[in-house]
Amino acid sequence: MLLPGMGGAVSTTFIAGVEAVKRGLGKPIGSLTQLGRIRLGKRTDKKSPLIKEFIPLAELSDIVFAGWDIFPDNCYEAALKAGVLDKDLVEELKDTLETMKPMPAVFSRKYVKNLDGRHRKRGKTKMDLAKQLIDDIKNFKKESGASRLVMVWCGSTEVFIKPSDVHKTITSFEKGLRENHKDIPPSMIYAYAAIKCGVPYANGAPNLSADVPALIDLAKKNKVPISGKDFKTGQTLMKTILAPGLKSRMIGLRGWFSTNILGNRDGEVLDDPYSFKTKEESKLGVLEYLFQPDLHPDLYSDYYHKVRINYYPPRGDAKEAWDNIDIFGWLGYPMQIKVNFLCRDSILAAPIVLDLVLFLDLARRAGFDGIQEWLSFYFKSPMYGKGLYPEHDVFIQLMKLKNTLRYLRGEDLITHLGLDYYNLM
Repeated sequence: MLLPGMGGAVSTTFIAGVEAVKRGLGKPIGSLTQLGRIRLGKRTDKKSPLIKEFIPLAELSDIVFAGWDIFPDNCYEAALKAGVLDKDLVEELKDTLETMKPMPAVFSRKYVKNLDGRHRKRGKTKMDLAKQLIDDIKNFKKESGASRLVMVWCGSTEVFIKPSDVHKTITSFEKGLRENHKDIPPSMIYAYAAIKCGVPYANGAPNLSADVPALIDLAKKNKVPISGKDFKTGQTLMKTILAPGLKSRMIGLRGWFSTNILGNRDGEVLDDPYSFKTKEESKLGVLEYLFQPDLHPDLYSDYYHKVRINYYPPRGDAKEAWDNIDIFGWLGYPMQIKVNFLCRDSILAAPIVLDLVLFLDLARRAGFDGIQEWLSFYFKSPMYGKGLYPEHDVFIQLMKLKNTLRYLRGEDLITHLGLDYYNLM
């Protein structure tokens, strides 16, 4: 398990959480791979095994960790600083967490303006940095004895970058690495290194990373599964639950105002307008695809959508999100919905990281490569194939995921038609 951003709140919560589960100190709440079930056959068959018993996933006891960070703190020190987990739990895991130390990271303040750390790699070109990451990956695999690897970007949100000519082909991309092209941020260098090494890659942040033609083509060529981007945790998770419900009943939308206060490192990074622009694009795109205003102009063609994130240090990782939703129903009569979600970002993100690790490893063993749309369930801005549009409906996403697992095991796909139960076929 390779984690860029190993010392951050998400990574340390994930690592410490896995170690706690291994020792019986907690349960993997929120993890579909560990607690979720999958229905097989008809409802009358009453056959719903645990996913981890149905599909051959790696065991938690088989996972070993490595990663990179711009701060040299080991995972014990970093977990205490993050302040997500109770200090008593972190102390119980101290013996293991202290042994996990990050490698120097690829980093530049040009792409994350509100952070600065000295624990980083040096190189004349971005290709030099990529080669150092490739060496790190190879050395870790050899020294750890791991038979397979997966990389999940848990680093900070980088500044907003639009796809350009340097991203079009692997030839132009590698030329860009050698020439230090400004449109190749650190996360893209990590993605390149992973794919070159045959390592599945997922992007947990909203910035441009593996989702460019050059790296998608390289992933296909090297038979590497990739997925992303931006973990779907707090406010956007609520949107992808609520919006499909409103749309299913043909209830109209006048406006959706969303604001957040967040005090952890993610909040500090997003206090920079250039990084916030990246996050804003990810958050704003969800409703447009969910409501499909071109298909439902009377209901969704003219709604107002605003997203705000405010850095508020006293709140730490315990983010608070408010949503005001102005809706209308029969004959256009107005109504409102208010949502106040007091969530914990890293607590919601940790099980996503675990599921992505295990499912991407499964995809690699199953011979899947390129974009893994069936993992859209976990992302705010899911990757999708050329000519398609992203599926944001969390219930459709879950159906796609489970049907993919059924397909892999040769089971009938579930359509939920149900007519055969009533002898109408």
